[in-house]
Amino acid sequence: MQDNLLTTKEAAPILGVSVAFLERDRWAGAQVPFIRVGARAVRYSLTDLNAFIESRRRVSTIPG
Repeated sequence: MQDNLLTTKEAAPILGVSVAFLERDRWAGAQVPFIRVGARAVRYSLTDLNAFIESRRRVSTIPG
């Protein structure tokens, strides 16, 4: 089964962020995983986005 690949514009609303946020994230070292398809084309895996969202789940605001 092939994973859905999304453009930056399609991925942004899934994460609740702007396109500019994802562009800056890639430039700064990419916390959100992405796939470079060509020299300029960037795609996001829906599976990776869901895993990223789950990895950010917290039960407290207290660091620890």
